[in-house]
Formats: sequence, C-alpha cells, structure tokens
Amino acid sequence: MNGPESARVNAGSGWMRTFRARLTAWYVAFFVVLFSGFNLVLYGFFSRALLVRVDQTLASVLDTASNMLPDEIDESHGDVAKAAKEVISELQLRGGSVAIMLGRSVLASSGPAGTSTSARIQRRWVVWRDKKLEIVAMEPPEAFQADLRLMREIIFIALPLFMGLAAACGYFMTKRNLRPLEVMARQATRITGSNLHARLDPGKAADELAMLAASFNQLLSRLDESFDSMKRFVADASHELRTPLAIIRGEADVALSQQRSAGEYRDSLAVVLEESRKVSRMIDDLLNLARADAGRVALRTQEFYFNDLLMECCRSVQGLAEAGEVTLECPPSPDLPFAADEDLLRRLIVNLLDNAIRYTPRGGRVTAEVVAEQTGVRLRVADTGIGISAEAAPRVFERFYRAENGRAVGGYGLGLPIVKWIAELHGGTVEMESRVLQGSTFTVTLPGAAAVR
Repeated sequence: MNGPESARVNAGSGWMRTFRARLTAWYVAFFVVLFSGFNLVLYGFFSRALLVRVDQTLASVLDTASNMLPDEIDESHGDVAKAAKEVISELQLRGGSVAIMLGRSVLASSGPAGTSTSARIQRRWVVWRDKKLEIVAMEPPEAFQADLRLMREIIFIALPLFMGLAAACGYFMTKRNLRPLEVMARQATRITGSNLHARLDPGKAADELAMLAASFNQLLSRLDESFDSMKRFVADASHELRTPLAIIRGEADVALSQQRSAGEYRDSLAVVLEESRKVSRMIDDLLNLARADAGRVALRTQEFYFNDLLMECCRSVQGLAEAGEVTLECPPSPDLPFAADEDLLRRLIVNLLDNAIRYTPRGGRVTAEVVAEQTGVRLRVADTGIGISAEAAPRVFERFYRAENGRAVGGYGLGLPIVKWIAELHGGTVEMESRVLQGSTFTVTLPGAAAVR
C-alpha cells in the first residue's frame, strides 16, 4: 500500500504509539507519586517510632538508675561515688551511655559524654539527704541514624525497581486495552467512498470503545445514506433534464433541417419556450433545495392575512383546474392575520394545489381551506384523485420520486419535497392521508408562535 493511504496508516500508527507512550508515562508518573508519597509517610512514621522507642529506652534506664541509686548509697554507707559506679556497672544501654553527676563532677559513666546536638538525652534528679545527684542517659545519633539510613537505602533501591515494574505493567495494560482501537483504526482506513457499507467491529473491546465504534458506525450509515441519496439525486436530475433538453434539441433540428413557414417556426419556438420554462422551473426548484440543504435560506417574515393568501393562490391555479375540468373549491374564511415568509408560503400552497389538480381526473374536485387553532394554523388541501398506495406513501416527500400510477401525469417529483422543506423551515409539519382511487389529503400545520395576536 503506497501513497496517501499508506501515509494515513503510518500517521495513525504514529499517533497510536504516541498515545500509548503518553498513557504509559501518566500511569508511571501516577504510581511513582503514589509510591513516593507512601514512602515519605512510611519513613516519617518509622523515624518517629524509632525516636519514641529510643526515648522510652532512655526513660526506662533512668527509672531503673533512680530507683537503685538511693539503695546503693545506703549500702555503701554514704559513699556516693562508689554507689554511682555500682549502679552504672549494673546498667546496660546498647549504643548509649549513662552518667551520674554531682554538680559538675562526673561520679561514674558508662561511656564518653556526647556533645552532638542530634543526640537523644534525658535527665533525672535524685536527692539523697543534702546531695542532688543528676542521672543523664544519652543515645548518640549514630545508634538510630543507622536504622534510618538503612530505611532510606531500601526506599532508594525499591523506587527504581518499582518505576520499572510500573512502566512495564502500564505499557502492557495500555497496549492490551488499546489493541481494539488499533484494530478499529485499521478497519477505518480500509473504508472509502466505494465501500461505505462496511462497519467497524469492536470485538471484545471495553464499553467506551464499543460506544465509539457504534457512534462511528452510525456516522458511516448516515454517510452511506447521503451518498446513495446524492447518487439517486444526480441520476434523477440527469434523467429529468434530458427529456426536455432532448425535445428542445429535436425541435431545433427539425426547424433548421429545411426552409419552413413562419407558422411552423412559431410552433417550434412555442414548444422550445414551453420546455425551457419546465427546465427553468426545475432548476429553480433544485437551487432552492440545494440552498435549503446548505442552510442558506433566511425567512423574510412579514404580516399578512393567511385567508387572503389562500384565495390568491386559488385564483392563480384556477386556469389549470378549468383546463383539466376539475372543480376547485376554496371556501371563504374569516380574516386570519399571520406573520411568516409570505413568498415561501405562497409557493407551498401553489405546489399543493398544482399537485392535487394534476392527479385528479376530469370531473373531480379539489378543496383547500385554512383554519385557526390554539396551537397555530392548519392548511388542508384535499382531492378526489388517483390516490397514493400504502407502499409509495412513505416516499412521496423524496426528491424526484413519483408513484407508478402517477408517472403518466407528468411533473418532476420536486413539489412535495419543497412543501415539506417550507413547512419545516417555519417549524411546522406536513401530514398525508391517501387511498388509491379515492383521493389524498395534505395537512400543513404551522406553529402558533408565528401567528399575530
């Protein structure tokens, strides 16, 4: 695979690697912070517990010495120095020292006196007769700092090992969890405009990735429908334009093939003019629908009387009804002030009336009326025409669609789609009821928010 397709795949793979690396880095960073915080708390508790233990040991030694010293002095017949040495000889303090002092004189000591400011020192005073003896117990910093140093070494050795383990586990977990996403990415690169029917298969992916695949598949379905609609639209438009253009070209060829009379030229030009008008109307309809799809049509709201607009539209199609020997009934109604785009609503009404007259046989009847409701206004156009089958009813608002029983009538299948578009542009709806050989009824409901109160 070369060219743009390969570039897309490589770009996708690079993105996946970067995403995986970033996710792994965040995973490792999180656990490093968590582990470091835990070790700091653990080290703090350990150092505090260690110092508490040292202080308790010193306090225990001092308690023992302060209890023994008076008895030893009595046994030594007041020889304080001898008693102090006897007490010191019986005390044991691992790593530390105990001293008994009288004033500034050291009577006895189990080791050299420390001067370090970080040493743990506790004192106790014993009064014997008129003498105040001081017992000093000291633990040098080296005795407990060795344990703290060992604890720090363990932490510093464990941290890199933990980081490596966290990175390996994070990379493995990220790779495993992102594997369905990589598979779906490869599937997506194989989907083009020629196979939009293909869908992503999430497999056993997590719910979030399965939801992403479902959303993407729904997008593909909408794109597939849009592509199919576009293809049908182009095919139908080409087909509908070909017929009048063929007639125009044929009339022109016939008129130019030999010398003809003025009347014959006039007849040919009349045919050309009529077909040109059909093409022009269809192009206008297509242009309006294209603008509607692009959202470029803005309503030009103005106030008018809806009943007057309906009567005006009925008069404009009266000639078409008389030519088809169809009775057109537009019963008068009270004044109905309204605010909307009058030109678009005029086109909506004319399209409905024109459609009803065309599909109503001779001797039939078309009725149009508008009434006010609490929720808005309702326009109703009914005919006694050929009707629409239940199979064709869901498609009557599709562009260029014409039911089988209506193809002989003519038209391009754009009238009803424009009616639906105009109604929806005003926030309204179009409903249809029809029975074959009994007629059809189209009801347009426009919201009351547009009505003038």
